[in-house]
Amino acid sequence: MDSEARTFPPHPIRGVRAVYARQSSCPSDFAEVVVDFVPWEAGIVFQVAADLASHGSTDPEELSAYRIALETGIREELAELGVGLPAAVAVVLRSVRVHEVDSRPRAFEAAGHVAVRNALAEVYGPSPRPRRRRA
Repeated sequence: MDSEARTFPPHPIRGVRAVYARQSSCPSDFAEVVVDFVPWEAGIVFQVAADLASHGSTDPEELSAYRIALETGIREELAELGVGLPAAVAVVLRSVRVHEVDSRPRAFEAAGHVAVRNALAEVYGPSPRPRRRRA
Protein backbone atom coordinates (compact mmCIF):
# COMPACT_ATOMS: atom_id res chain seq x y z
CA MET A 1 0.00 0.00 0.00
CA ASP A 2 1.21 3.51 -0.84
CA SER A 3 2.27 5.32 2.33
CA GLU A 4 2.00 8.75 0.68
CA ALA A 5 -1.42 10.34 0.47
CA ARG A 6 -2.60 10.96 -3.06
CA THR A 7 -3.22 14.54 -4.06
CA PHE A 8 -4.33 16.32 -7.20
CA PRO A 9 -2.50 16.79 -9.46
CA PRO A 10 -0.13 13.83 -9.27
CA HIS A 11 2.20 15.57 -11.76
CA PRO A 12 2.19 18.84 -13.77
CA ILE A 13 -0.64 19.09 -16.28
CA ARG A 14 0.19 21.87 -18.71
CA GLY A 15 -1.85 23.57 -21.38
CA VAL A 16 -5.32 22.50 -20.25
CA ARG A 17 -7.78 24.24 -22.56
CA ALA A 18 -11.30 24.95 -21.38
CA VAL A 19 -14.06 26.47 -23.48
CA TYR A 20 -17.51 27.39 -22.30
CA ALA A 21 -19.75 28.49 -25.14
CA ARG A 22 -23.52 28.57 -24.86
CA GLN A 23 -25.63 30.04 -27.58
CA SER A 24 -29.21 29.28 -26.79
CA SER A 25 -30.52 32.82 -26.79
CA CYS A 26 -29.40 36.35 -26.38
CA PRO A 27 -27.21 37.00 -24.52
CA SER A 28 -24.91 34.10 -25.22
CA ASP A 29 -21.98 33.05 -23.05
CA PHE A 30 -18.36 32.61 -24.10
CA ALA A 31 -15.09 32.00 -22.27
CA GLU A 32 -11.88 30.27 -23.32
CA VAL A 33 -8.84 29.76 -21.11
CA VAL A 34 -5.63 27.77 -20.98
CA VAL A 35 -4.32 26.85 -17.54
CA ASP A 36 -1.59 24.73 -15.98
CA PHE A 37 -2.16 22.57 -12.90
CA VAL A 38 1.11 22.16 -11.01
CA PRO A 39 1.69 20.14 -7.80
CA TRP A 40 2.06 22.50 -4.86
CA GLU A 41 1.54 22.65 -1.13
CA ALA A 42 -1.78 21.52 0.31
CA GLY A 43 -4.58 23.76 -0.86
CA ILE A 44 -5.14 25.82 -3.97
CA VAL A 45 -3.04 28.74 -5.23
CA PHE A 46 -4.21 30.70 -8.27
CA GLN A 47 -1.68 32.68 -10.31
CA VAL A 48 -1.70 34.66 -13.53
CA ALA A 49 1.32 34.08 -15.75
CA ALA A 50 3.53 37.14 -16.28
CA ASP A 51 3.28 36.51 -20.02
CA LEU A 52 -0.51 36.04 -20.05
CA ALA A 53 -1.83 35.84 -23.60
CA SER A 54 -5.03 37.85 -23.82
CA HIS A 55 -7.18 37.62 -26.94
CA GLY A 56 -10.09 39.96 -27.53
CA SER A 57 -10.72 43.46 -26.36
CA THR A 58 -11.09 43.84 -22.62
CA ASP A 59 -10.30 46.55 -20.18
CA PRO A 60 -8.25 45.63 -17.08
CA GLU A 61 -11.29 45.85 -14.77
CA GLU A 62 -13.28 43.46 -16.95
CA LEU A 63 -10.34 41.06 -17.23
CA SER A 64 -9.99 41.10 -13.44
CA ALA A 65 -13.67 40.15 -13.03
CA TYR A 66 -13.20 37.26 -15.47
CA ARG A 67 -10.10 36.06 -13.61
CA ILE A 68 -11.91 36.12 -10.27
CA ALA A 69 -14.85 34.20 -11.75
CA LEU A 70 -12.48 31.63 -13.31
CA GLU A 71 -10.74 31.14 -9.98
CA THR A 72 -14.11 30.70 -8.25
CA GLY A 73 -15.15 27.99 -10.73
CA ILE A 74 -11.83 26.17 -10.34
CA ARG A 75 -12.02 26.29 -6.54
CA GLU A 76 -15.65 25.05 -6.53
CA GLU A 77 -14.83 22.13 -8.82
CA LEU A 78 -11.70 21.18 -6.89
CA ALA A 79 -13.74 21.24 -3.66
CA GLU A 80 -15.86 18.48 -5.20
CA LEU A 81 -12.84 16.14 -5.27
CA GLY A 82 -13.60 15.23 -1.68
CA VAL A 83 -11.42 13.80 1.04
CA GLY A 84 -10.05 10.93 -1.03
CA LEU A 85 -8.15 13.22 -3.40
CA PRO A 86 -7.25 16.55 -1.75
CA ALA A 87 -6.00 19.42 -3.90
CA ALA A 88 -2.38 20.48 -3.57
CA VAL A 89 -2.13 22.64 -6.65
CA ALA A 90 -0.97 25.90 -8.15
CA VAL A 91 -3.24 26.83 -11.04
CA VAL A 92 -1.55 29.15 -13.52
CA LEU A 93 -3.66 31.10 -16.03
CA ARG A 94 -1.70 31.15 -19.31
CA SER A 95 -4.21 32.40 -21.87
CA VAL A 96 -7.63 33.99 -21.94
CA ARG A 97 -9.92 34.65 -24.90
CA VAL A 98 -12.96 36.87 -24.61
CA HIS A 99 -15.76 37.92 -26.91
CA GLU A 100 -16.66 41.59 -26.64
CA VAL A 101 -20.40 40.85 -26.51
CA ASP A 102 -20.81 37.32 -25.18
CA SER A 103 -18.16 37.07 -22.46
CA ARG A 104 -19.28 37.60 -18.89
CA PRO A 105 -18.08 36.42 -15.47
CA ARG A 106 -20.51 33.49 -15.21
CA ALA A 107 -19.05 32.06 -18.46
CA PHE A 108 -15.56 32.19 -16.95
CA GLU A 109 -16.80 30.56 -13.76
CA ALA A 110 -18.22 27.72 -15.88
CA ALA A 111 -14.91 27.53 -17.79
CA GLY A 112 -13.17 27.01 -14.44
CA HIS A 113 -15.32 23.94 -13.81
CA VAL A 114 -14.56 22.67 -17.31
CA ALA A 115 -10.81 23.21 -16.84
CA VAL A 116 -10.72 21.01 -13.74
CA ARG A 117 -12.80 18.30 -15.43
CA ASN A 118 -10.49 18.38 -18.46
CA ALA A 119 -7.41 18.07 -16.22
CA LEU A 120 -8.96 15.15 -14.33
CA ALA A 121 -9.80 13.43 -17.62
CA GLU A 122 -6.25 13.94 -18.84
CA VAL A 123 -4.79 12.28 -15.74
CA TYR A 124 -7.39 9.64 -14.87
CA GLY A 125 -9.32 9.19 -18.11
CA PRO A 126 -12.85 10.31 -18.86
CA SER A 127 -15.46 9.79 -16.20
CA PRO A 128 -17.82 6.90 -16.90
CA ARG A 129 -20.99 7.87 -18.68
CA PRO A 130 -24.24 7.02 -16.99
CA ARG A 131 -26.00 4.12 -18.63
CA ARG A 132 -29.43 4.59 -20.06
CA ARG A 133 -32.18 2.49 -18.68
CA ARG A 134 -34.22 0.57 -21.13
CA ALA A 135 -37.94 1.08 -20.79
